[in-house]
Parts: sequence; structure tokens; C-alpha cells
Amino acid sequence: MTQTVPASATPAAPTAPDRLRRVLRAVALVACAPYLSLKVAWIAGSHLGIPDGSSLLEHRAEMAVANGVTVLMDAMVIVLTLLLTRPWGLRVPAWLLVLPMWGAAGLLTPIMTGFPVQLAVKALGGTVRSADSGREPFLDEWVFGVVYTGFIVQGLALGTLFVLYARDRWGHLWQGRVWDLPRALTGTGQRVVAALAAVLALLPLTAHLLWASGSTTGLNAGRIADRTSDFYVLQVQDAAFLAVAVAGGLLLAFRRGRALPVKVPLALASVGSAATACWALWLSVASLLSLDDADHRPTTLMVLTYAGGMIVGILVAGLVVRFLVVRSAAANRPAA
Repeated sequence: MTQTVPASATPAAPTAPDRLRRVLRAVALVACAPYLSLKVAWIAGSHLGIPDGSSLLEHRAEMAVANGVTVLMDAMVIVLTLLLTRPWGLRVPAWLLVLPMWGAAGLLTPIMTGFPVQLAVKALGGTVRSADSGREPFLDEWVFGVVYTGFIVQGLALGTLFVLYARDRWGHLWQGRVWDLPRALTGTGQRVVAALAAVLALLPLTAHLLWASGSTTGLNAGRIADRTSDFYVLQVQDAAFLAVAVAGGLLLAFRRGRALPVKVPLALASVGSAATACWALWLSVASLLSLDDADHRPTTLMVLTYAGGMIVGILVAGLVVRFLVVRSAAANRPAA
């Protein structure tokens, strides 16, 4: 049995109270302030939060450029927050909103899930900072708490605003259950892409699980020396996001979990693909900055792991985009 979204379906009028949106907007904007303030201070030459001997003080020009890029990235959160809460935001082309939101979700979600676990590990006696293990400190301890707490608040506020916005504008596209999906949404092409993503995920998934279990296979000397409890937490998390992305893609493409609401596999595929692809890209870029350091130069397995994560994330994201585009076209098609 299939169910088609009515052709008359149109974006609903905003249902969340305006006051809630204003509060979330204010929270998101305030949460950006600590990170932006620190970055601007560092670009201006301040050593606030940077201890003597930190590697951040060795390459001032490169760090100024990197800090400038990350300032622009966090400023994008401000732009997205305004877009999601102002009337003109409903007129913005879908891709112009969804693409940066996908990137924001990909960078913020791993922090939102990983940092609290790292704190719990530390409370139980694990080492999660270089200062705990006797190596040269990278940043003062308080910086991590301030910055990552700000990121978590940003992620929660921005994510909630996007859910409210998406429900108002596109909520009709994920109504019903998986068993109601017409076969046109889950053709051979989608199944091939989902299966390919699952196969390609095997290498990075295996690597992350090996590293999480304590293996040093394929790690460079610097990463081996820097392993603390948070390293293992992040490896488990990376493996989990890969599995979530692949599971969401397979559920959509093969219409499995037929009693599930459509929004469940869509959410798994969307968030999983974003976290997998964007975090792998971030690690790839970071590794390029270490090419002149033999101990920190990425190994072949590390490069393949990061590349595999990016490819899997992009493939699964493509499945989500295709699903939404086709269902939107069906919803807007005039009745015969």
C-alpha cells in the first residue's frame, strides 16, 4: 500500500510561539560571543588562554589565517539564526539554507555528543587533555570548557530553530511511515548508492574501531603519543556516526523498518551523513597543516579513513536530497 502526499500540501503557517523563537535566537547569538571574542583577541595578538610553549605560538601567520576562517564559520551561525527566525527567511532558496545547516550540524553534533562524554570519562579518572598526561599544554583548560559549552548551546538552539522552521516549510515531505513510501522514491539507483555507501564505510569503520580498541595500526607517531581517553571516545563516536549514516541510507533506499515514521531514517541519514562527512573533512584539512612534521604527517590509512568518511557522508546526503526533491515534486504535481 502506498500513500501519496496531497498535491495541495503547502508549507504550514508558523506554529511555534514567536516568543520561543526570539528566546532561542537570543540564546544562539549570545552563545557565539565567547568563541568569537577569543578568536578576535588571538588574531589581534593576545595570548589569552594560550600557555607559554604552546604550538599555537610557533606559527603566528598560519594561525591568524586559521582563526580568521573559524571566525567566519561561527559568524555563519549568526546568519543562520537570523534566517531561521525572520520572515524573509521563508523566501530563501532551500539549498542556500540546507547546505550551511548540514555543515553546521556536521561540525557541531560531534562536539555536542563527544564533549559531555569526555567530561564523564575525565570524572571517572581518564585523561582527556594534554595537561593531564604531562605533555606541553595546547590551550588553558578553561578555554575548552568555555568554547565547547558555547558550541553545545549554539547547536541546541540552532537545531531547535531549524526543526521549527523545517516543520513549517517542509513538514509535509516526511509525513507517514516507511511502508507508505511509493516505489518511485526507492528505485534501483537509490539502492545501489546506499549499498555502495555501506561497502565504502567498511574501511573507515574498521579503522575507527581498531583505534578505539587500542590498536596503533595506521596511526602516525604523533597520534600514537597523543592518545588519551578522549582519543578513544572520539574513535567510538566516529564509528557510531558512520553506522548511523549508513543505517539511515539503507532504511530509506530499501524501505526497511517499515513501521518507522519517515522522519526517523531521514534524521539518521541527515545527521549521520553531516557528522561523518564534515568531521572527516575537518580532520583532512587539519592533517594538511602537519605535512612538514614527520611525526604528525597523516599515514596512508589515515588519509583513506578520512576520505572514506567524506565519500560515505556525501553519498548518504545525496540519498536524502533525492528523496526530498522527488517527494516535493510529487506533492506539487497537479492531480489528474
